[in-house]
Amino acid sequence: MKTKNILILCTGNSCRSQIAHGYMQRFVGDKANVFSAGVETHGVNPRAIAIMAEDGIDISNHTSNNVLEYQDIDFDFVITVCDNAKERCPYFPSNAEKFHYNFPDPAKAVGTEEEIMNEFKHVRDLIKKYCMSFVKEYIK
Repeated sequence: MKTKNILILCTGNSCRSQIAHGYMQRFVGDKANVFSAGVETHGVNPRAIAIMAEDGIDISNHTSNNVLEYQDIDFDFVITVCDNAKERCPYFPSNAEKFHYNFPDPAKAVGTEEEIMNEFKHVRDLIKKYCMSFVKEYIK
């Protein structure tokens, strides 16, 4: 049986898609290949790295990739994690099932460092729950 390919898309591939990439990889194990990309590349957000490390997932070696780098991969699932990426995503000539969930952008959080990190934790937890449910339902 062919290993599934999952692409997680966001605007800049710096926060939400990176967090989702980390959790999706943890939950699918060797049952799927997980990729993340953006319609732009903004680098991996240091707060996203820190917040994932708190939950035992190291995304410090992740890179921020442009979606066009993956146009030759036959994806089974494409998940957009923000409205902007859904609207701007180039057409993928594939039979991939498409999913969308507009998670809040923790990089837009303002306030003290503690308040900003609390927003990162909140979004991380939403994404973790989504990824866990997705894997249970779609990755056999």
